[in-house]
Amino acid sequence: MTPCLRPLLFGLVLLPLAAQADRPLAVVAPWEITGLDPSTSGYVFARMRVAETLIDTDAAGQPAPGLASGWQVSDDGLTWRFTLREGVTFHDDSPLTAQAAALSLEHALAKPGILDSAPIVAIEAEDADVVVHLDSPFAPLPALLAHSTTLILAVDAFDDEGRATQMIGTGPYRVASVAPPQRLTVERFDGYWGETPAIGSASYLAVGRGETRALMAESGDADVVFTLDPASRARLARHDRLALHAEPLPRTIVFKLNAEHPFLEDERARQALSLAVDRVGIAAGLLRHPEAAAAELFPASLGPWHLGLAADEAQDVERARELLTQLGWEANGRGMLERDGQPFQLTLRTFSDRPELPLVATALQDQWREIGVALEVAVGNASEIPSGHRDGSLELGLMARNYGLVPDPLGTLLDDFGTDPETMGGDWGAMGWRDADVAAWLDTLRQEADMDARAELAEQVARRLNEAMPVVPVAWYQQTAAVNAELEGFSIDPLERSYRIDELRWGE
Repeated sequence: MTPCLRPLLFGLVLLPLAAQADRPLAVVAPWEITGLDPSTSGYVFARMRVAETLIDTDAAGQPAPGLASGWQVSDDGLTWRFTLREGVTFHDDSPLTAQAAALSLEHALAKPGILDSAPIVAIEAEDADVVVHLDSPFAPLPALLAHSTTLILAVDAFDDEGRATQMIGTGPYRVASVAPPQRLTVERFDGYWGETPAIGSASYLAVGRGETRALMAESGDADVVFTLDPASRARLARHDRLALHAEPLPRTIVFKLNAEHPFLEDERARQALSLAVDRVGIAAGLLRHPEAAAAELFPASLGPWHLGLAADEAQDVERARELLTQLGWEANGRGMLERDGQPFQLTLRTFSDRPELPLVATALQDQWREIGVALEVAVGNASEIPSGHRDGSLELGLMARNYGLVPDPLGTLLDDFGTDPETMGGDWGAMGWRDADVAAWLDTLRQEADMDARAELAEQVARRLNEAMPVVPVAWYQQTAAVNAELEGFSIDPLERSYRIDELRWGE
């Protein structure tokens, strides 16, 4: 090395190392900050680790202690007692008390949100416990209290009308500045009750355009960029400075079937349509994520609801043909199925709000033609699926269904597959399909608090849905991220509750 170059090169190496401890983190994602209230933007403040909930989740996606160190339910299932963790303070240095936590939950209950689905009569503070009274047993209550609309804030975070005017949480980071709808900066909170983060400050920027987010990752203007389109992922994968990550989410591309339609009322017909689907081909060719192929409704992040079925074993075209033959369908001279002079022809409705859905619909059209089923694809508004459900005109609907709004999908499943005449099938669930066993299992799950019993019932429900197929899975959505390769400890939360920035550190 020549003498004239040595100082310059040493400077290039040593300066970044010296600055690592104070190096900020830049996070970019599509979702805007619509205000300070948890009811509207709680997910941003939860993901950036500013505020926390009474209940957290464990690695299997099950409820776990959060700000509540534990909880108990009365024998009649009507009273839940959540014991607060000791030694927790808010960012304004006020202590976490049962009174403060109960007040936060009362404000959450007064606004539209996840707590609407629970039969809550009252929320009270008793010593170090938050006590929730119900008018009927509701076992998924802890899962609801893990939702971002139930963030626990300090008393002074709210005005006299119950509106959040400041974001004063208990997380490892506190707000340094916030400029809705796009920008948030946070700094390490040294008084945090848990492990102190390695990174001292971070920023969040909401960027709606996927191409712009990808360019920010590529240029180094952002360190963590969430939600990448397939074309951008392919390009960014070639950059040595970036690491790409993906994790399946409990949001599933499904098609629902009208089980009262004469062509679809026998479950063998629904099974045949499922067996004809090349899920791996759709996931790899259209979604650019082979691992997104889904042979069941629920991914592994939903714990006992996940059966572990292999997507590459879910296609069996010959078996599909056999089932249709059993039902009296025969191929005509053009290879298309007919029965009693009627062609096997259906219309599938979908919408372009999610641009991948029309592509998947076209793939289904091609794949079902191979077994002799003629499919017409109608791309319209998302509202046409629920309206067709209600007026009985829907034959097939292709959509995305989110089963992971909270760690327990029971609330969604009660709407989609329960027996309540007001909600049976909801707008997005089963159409014309009834199963007394599933309804009974779901009702028991609504009241059963024992975790082992709940896991057994969840598996039973998942298996029966997979057999009867009132709703058929195609693929799971993937959360994707491009991450600065110098960052260590990165992982994606499949329930999207946290960006886990407090687990990150800059490599040396």
